Amino acid sequence: MTGEPPKASPTRSPTRSPKSPEQTAEQQEQAQIVAHQAETTIEAASFEDDGYGTDNESRGSTSISSSVRDYAFEHGRRYHNFRAGRYQFPNDDAEQEREDMKHAMIVNLCGGKLHYAPLDEPQNCLDIGTGTGIWAIDLGDEYPSAEVLGIDLSPIQPSWVPPNVKFMVDDAESPWLHPPNTFDFVHCRHMASSIKNWPKLLGEAYKKMQPGGWIELQELNFETQCDDNTMKDTYAVARLLSFVKEGLAVFGVDLLSMRKNAQLLRDAGFINIEEKIFKVPLGIWPKNKTMKTVGLYLRSSIYDGLQAITLGPFTRGLKWTLEEIEIFLIDVRRDLMDSSTHSYIPFHVVYGQKPQEPPATA
Repeated sequence: MTGEPPKASPTRSPTRSPKSPEQTAEQQEQAQIVAHQAETTIEAASFEDDGYGTDNESRGSTSISSSVRDYAFEHGRRYHNFRAGRYQFPNDDAEQEREDMKHAMIVNLCGGKLHYAPLDEPQNCLDIGTGTGIWAIDLGDEYPSAEVLGIDLSPIQPSWVPPNVKFMVDDAESPWLHPPNTFDFVHCRHMASSIKNWPKLLGEAYKKMQPGGWIELQELNFETQCDDNTMKDTYAVARLLSFVKEGLAVFGVDLLSMRKNAQLLRDAGFINIEEKIFKVPLGIWPKNKTMKTVGLYLRSSIYDGLQAITLGPFTRGLKWTLEEIEIFLIDVRRDLMDSSTHSYIPFHVVYGQKPQEPPATA
């Protein structure tokens, strides 16, 4: 390893997302610019642009049994105990902070939107893989008449939440115990790294959703891309994501499953399917201020989470040693801080509707 470790992210991600129902004209204009660039081409800043910054600035249910509350520890990191080994990443405080950072990143990218499905005062919402519960809490604030349930393998959600928000320790890939026609909105985000059987999960969702209800899947497509040929073939971040993909495949997880989400929804019986793909910049190279912030969030979430990202897939899946991981990460850290590489990671949003009437049978 070379030198002292870089400083942590300069800004702690907000525990609540930055919502503003009454946006100013300037904020609305900025949101439109961000949305346009995220779906087309992100404009890169020059090093002379005011406020560009330097890379030195940042590195960066009610009753739960003790068997669920107990945690497993490995290589100094804490992991979930319920269905141990199902999820290959930690759930400790550092990882929770990183997850909240990713939430802030997506909310900024999407102009404050929590969803794209055309909801009309939903009443029963389910958040699959709720993590820290930050998205579910924000949705409960946005729709105070709705009941929001967040489920996760880890009981890491806060105790003080809106009265219409509840959390439960549950495995989304096990049979759902909810009655049919329960939910009018099902949300699932950042779950490509953990779900093994998407057709089974979506089939369960379809059965438990109300006719006319909506489901929305939001996932990062974990492959670095570039539009201006500034990304070299030796880009270590691309190799990092490739190795993570290989490591997770050992456990039956397809890290790039989001590419098939639209078809998976069709196969499950959903209709009115729409897909939006956004570009999430990796680093502070964009010229637009909001896109620069989004890029800083993504870079920091990867840089600060390199240990969390690699430990499970690399040691359990690929059988690397800790020393091999640390040697490899030297190049990854270097390339993450290189703002001359204008790389980005696509973000897929796919949503669909359960038909009002069951499909006709022959």
